[in-house]
Amino acid sequence: LKICVCSVIFHCISVTTSSFSLCFDAERSQRWIGCGKTFTRVDSLKRHQRSHTGERPYECDQCGKTFILKNHLKTHQRIHSGERPYECNQCGKTFTERFILKRHLRVHSGERPYECDQCGKTFTRMSDLKIHQHNHRGERPYECDQCGKTYTRMNHLKTHQHIHRGERPYECDQCGKTFTQWLILKTHLHIHSGERPYECHQCGKTFTQNSNLKTHLRIHSGERPYACDQCGKTFTYMNELKVHLHIHSGERPYGCDQCGKTFTRMNCLKIHQRIHSGKRPFGCCQCGKTFTKKLYQCRFCDRSFITGSQYTKHECVKHLHKGQKLNNCTKMKALEMN
Repeated sequence: LKICVCSVIFHCISVTTSSFSLCFDAERSQRWIGCGKTFTRVDSLKRHQRSHTGERPYECDQCGKTFILKNHLKTHQRIHSGERPYECNQCGKTFTERFILKRHLRVHSGERPYECDQCGKTFTRMSDLKIHQHNHRGERPYECDQCGKTYTRMNHLKTHQHIHRGERPYECDQCGKTFTQWLILKTHLHIHSGERPYECHQCGKTFTQNSNLKTHLRIHSGERPYACDQCGKTFTYMNELKVHLHIHSGERPYGCDQCGKTFTRMNCLKIHQRIHSGKRPFGCCQCGKTFTKKLYQCRFCDRSFITGSQYTKHECVKHLHKGQKLNNCTKMKALEMN
């Protein structure tokens, strides 16, 4: 019988020698690394040491991205090859990694096992809960060393740093346009396919991004989460608040290069410039009169109309009485009488 330095008893001297070497290397590595983490395998120790040395020996031959582990490189290369071997048996969606599929299945099961102990909000991923908790603590731990901008997520910082380096590693194979993020490229591809997979169940409007749908739903719910800290007025969209703040600051950043008139919004400048160009792209189908802009803007969605009757009909059918009979609608009765 042979006894290793770790007190484990072996019947074979070769196994004892191997164990002794492993224990000795592990002990020595703890002193060298200085983090105190221990490992049962030498190869695990060596991989861990790369997190301290910064060594990333496995490089993607298509985009140059480097990795600590070979299997991480193999998984990454599926982005370029389009390989998505793990398929959801409920919706058919495919994924590059098994753990992403397992996480996705919670969408169907409704399972959200990670709960915030401060506000009760639940999450499908522990990492999302940890990031959410930064909001309660006011923490933004990831800071750009070039401009000082801070983020709650490391991947958001890494994406931001593409701006400073001028990197746009994700290219559309149909038009050649490049992007800083894979998800932005994925969304862009909907332009070529015509796919708008996210649909509003209240008005039927479709979107290329789920985030755009979520923002749109505020129109129906009446949620206006962005408040002006000077007058208290609230807005559905952040960009609306930014434009509104120009009223308080007096800033009118968009100037006409022909007459010098200034505007708080870019789209107002574009409409104004039609006066100089003579463009009147909107015409009435009944009298033929043309206009520089549509006169009636829907208050529920971003559609606009040339005539008041078109606007009223749209509002009643699409928003006020969607899916209901219009027999008792006073607006529609007035429209029919005219």
